[in-house]
Amino acid sequence: MEAVATENQTLIAQMVRDFGAQYIQPHIMEWDESQEFPRDVFSRLGELGLMGVLVPTEYGGAGFGYPEYVTAIAGLARIDGSIGLSMAAHNSLCTGHILQHASEAQKQQYLPRLASGEWLGAWGLTEPNTGSDAGNMRTTAVRDGDAFVLNGAKNFITHGKSGDVAVVIARTGEVGDSHGMTAFIVERGTPGFAAGRKENKLGMRASETTEMIFTDCRVPAANVIGAVGEGFVQSLKVLDGGRISIAALSLGIAQGALEAAIQYSKERQQFNQPISQFQGIAFKLADMATEIEAARLLTYRAAEMKDAGLNVNRESAMAKLYASEVSVRVANEAVQIFGGYGYTKDYPVEKFYRDAKLCTIGEGTSEIQKLVIARTLLK
Repeated sequence: MEAVATENQTLIAQMVRDFGAQYIQPHIMEWDESQEFPRDVFSRLGELGLMGVLVPTEYGGAGFGYPEYVTAIAGLARIDGSIGLSMAAHNSLCTGHILQHASEAQKQQYLPRLASGEWLGAWGLTEPNTGSDAGNMRTTAVRDGDAFVLNGAKNFITHGKSGDVAVVIARTGEVGDSHGMTAFIVERGTPGFAAGRKENKLGMRASETTEMIFTDCRVPAANVIGAVGEGFVQSLKVLDGGRISIAALSLGIAQGALEAAIQYSKERQQFNQPISQFQGIAFKLADMATEIEAARLLTYRAAEMKDAGLNVNRESAMAKLYASEVSVRVANEAVQIFGGYGYTKDYPVEKFYRDAKLCTIGEGTSEIQKLVIARTLLK
């Protein structure tokens, strides 16, 4: 990858920094405490082109590549992980699935609204009893004339209630058959499609996570993405890009925690000197910065490869695994540097600490990433 940020990346980083200072920073703890999902923020992000970063300009998107996308997510997450997470899920999952696998007619119908932020996207793969074992999903789609009838439930869905449109994976074949699942575009308001329980979460509390419930929900056959039976295979490709998103999210959270720790260590006095002068603290900061830089290189390498059209199955898993674990370690050390104050909500690091943990779980746990990496090594 390039050692120096491109002009586009520099401009995006500054734009996100300015946007965050005006529209996110003043409300972070208010949204976190109330678990409010600030829908209007995403309409504003749409105006900046950040809800369709990877979408070509002919569909109303920004037409950027993955390095710019990583820069945008990391920039938002450095301020508030919740906003970074929702922006990433909208871009890489729902919008990404339609961009990569939908028909031309479907792209023209949905991408302009998604890329502008007029519509918010959701993506439904995970179910209450499956988790990483997606092949055993229980949500079914049965053909009935010119439609499919969906029954079942999805959980841990970002924007499961507020999303205007969802890409939903349902079983059209046998349990366990990787070609027995199909992807559908389901619009909010479709009879039989409802939001279920909203999760009360440890972190990322301003990013909405709910169930999606389907009860005899009729979806036109024209809303099938690709061919019947391709849904799971499509999802695996979508997740390759999604892992780069979570790596970027992890990077931003870690960077935010490090910057807060550096600033505090210079201001906090003990024994008549700033605590940054103590080797115990200075070495922590050195380790944190070095690990973040390694995670950054892994993440941007995966982004560059994805842009070049290369297979990033292993590289995206490595970036996601390492960056997410680094994010947790860095946030943990940041709390330690703040001492007792780090455990209070008066300072930002306790929130970075809570938000970081999701990165090791969402879009494939660290254990699943190791499985993916190992399989590529043992082929």
